Amino acid sequence: MNRKTGDQSVSEKLERAREYEKNRQNEISSEEKPVFHITPPIGWMNDPNGFSFYDGKIHLFYQYHPYTREWGPMHWGHSVSEDMISWENLPVALAPDEKYDALGCFSGSALEANGKHVLLYTGVSRQVLEDGREEERQNQCIAYGDGISYEKSSKNPVVTGELMPENCSRIDFRDPKVWKKGDTYYLIVGNKNAEQKGQVVLFSSKNLEDWKFETVLAENSDGKVGTMWECPDFFALDEKYFLICSPQNMKAQKYEFHNGNNSVYFVGDYDENTHTFQKEMPKTLDYGLDFYAPQTTELPDGRRILIAWMKSWDACVIPEEQKWQGMMTLPRELHYVNGKLYQKPVEELKNYRKNSCLLENQEVSGTVQFDEVKGRILDLTVEICEGVFDEFCIELAHNQEYTTSYTYYRKKQIMEVNRTYCGVTRDIVCQRAWKLPEQKEPLKLRFIMDRQSIELFINDGEQVSTTAICTPMEAEEIVFCCDGTVKINVEKHELI
Repeated sequence: MNRKTGDQSVSEKLERAREYEKNRQNEISSEEKPVFHITPPIGWMNDPNGFSFYDGKIHLFYQYHPYTREWGPMHWGHSVSEDMISWENLPVALAPDEKYDALGCFSGSALEANGKHVLLYTGVSRQVLEDGREEERQNQCIAYGDGISYEKSSKNPVVTGELMPENCSRIDFRDPKVWKKGDTYYLIVGNKNAEQKGQVVLFSSKNLEDWKFETVLAENSDGKVGTMWECPDFFALDEKYFLICSPQNMKAQKYEFHNGNNSVYFVGDYDENTHTFQKEMPKTLDYGLDFYAPQTTELPDGRRILIAWMKSWDACVIPEEQKWQGMMTLPRELHYVNGKLYQKPVEELKNYRKNSCLLENQEVSGTVQFDEVKGRILDLTVEICEGVFDEFCIELAHNQEYTTSYTYYRKKQIMEVNRTYCGVTRDIVCQRAWKLPEQKEPLKLRFIMDRQSIELFINDGEQVSTTAICTPMEAEEIVFCCDGTVKINVEKHELI
């Protein structure tokens, strides 16, 4: 049964989710939420969806289960912002309320078309086979809206697995990313082939509802880049093309990839006429502990912005009593310079800086603290200049009980993050090390800290490391340690 709200039809499932969200979100104190990272009003959040600009605002939807803090039948939560720093929660946008999406409204994307805000998402259902067995099906669906309420198309699902060659999975076929070039819409979807190797398939349409299969745009031909390729994204940037995806079930490859669920990018050249993407070797997007399912959008000013889920599928880094789980990274601006993909915090963050201090040419030998340098909601840059040392460490969110450390091993050119003592109470991965880019000092480390997270941007975003923490707010000391002697510059801004 559907009920009318204005010009839109609202199903009972959607209305129930909106009422639950409205009534229960006030049970959570704003003091336990991040200040400038997107979180669910209540319940569970995962992948960012529908990251787009519409009607003067930046929209971010996300995978959402309002009723528990665990993954469940997927809805689409919804937030909007004018500057990507201060976000407003809007009512739930989609609920699994149709036969073709009864098991969940999985991830997808959005764009503006003919004045409407158009959502493309994966509808999950079960299909009865000829032999009587039931099997899951994932197909692509569409909904049209005004920035607040959305109505699903009567033609759903608009892209089914039957459009693809037989060796393409109908079960693992999800996470559509849509864009328009000229008079044609294009759609890529994550998929796997009959050999259980991840791939990305490409479709085209003139009207968003009648689609045809074009080609397998990219595939895991050597089998080393995981199985299923989730959450694909494809875009042009600084005269090159980029394919981003999140491969599952990867094996660690020294310092570049870690075990499990990764997020990688391929850079290459794309022939728009033949739909051929000549890609280079994959590289990791983020060297931290909590980063998955990134999605990008292009803003009207031309910037390409990326945001990701700040969590790992196998990690739970929250207090036991917390009623919500999951948050997004800080949005990042992308640039490709001299063969390297740079990610920088969006410039709008600087508008929230207060109570700044600058310390120059400070000597660190042994353990040092500065009275002016402490806090938990900060934009903190540390430049490691000349010195004689092997190891240099910065400890954040620190007191006698808690700490999260970042250690620079100078001779090996290795950086390591360690959150073992951040307050976690589960047996999860707490350390990760990676190889720094070839360079000469100074080494520039910019830490963006919110209540439950630390995002490190190295050398103006040449590398990034994202880590969730669950440290009580009273742990606000910042400690510098060196096994020799080094000079550093420190620039600190509180974020208000």
